[in-house]
Amino acid sequence: MRLALYQPDIPQNLGAAMRLAACLGTPLDIIDPCGFPLNDKALKRSAMDYGAHARITRHSTFSAFLAMLQQQESRLILLETDGKSTIYDFAFHPTDTLSLGRESAGSPTELRTAAATILRIPMAPGMRSMNVVMAGAIALSEALRQTGGMAKEGPTDATV
Repeated sequence: MRLALYQPDIPQNLGAAMRLAACLGTPLDIIDPCGFPLNDKALKRSAMDYGAHARITRHSTFSAFLAMLQQQESRLILLETDGKSTIYDFAFHPTDTLSLGRESAGSPTELRTAAATILRIPMAPGMRSMNVVMAGAIALSEALRQTGGMAKEGPTDATV
């Protein structure tokens, strides 16, 4: 299971995604270009002390990202508010890659076209959308739960 950010444009969301990926033990793919300068210093600052635990792969183009998916035989699953099915009505595979569109612009046609399916997270009536990384966390948790990939360690002294 992987999480992918398509051309992220809010540094704090990238930092939250890096922390999420590190904590859940899933690789994170960043598809360039980003909407902000992203260098090693910025990555360290965004990830805080989780950067050393995050497995991050940057892709210079969307085509390079798709080539990696094809090589790994990974389905691209897109999360969008207009998905026809919900994450709870879908059978995830351990090799799936969950993708999130840009925070400011959503998912462009190239991302929608490449996706094997587009899923949504059910929300209360009248609500438009949630934070992109929060949506990623909900979907990633459900996908990991379904595929047996969720960490099964006991209680720790760590805080949430």
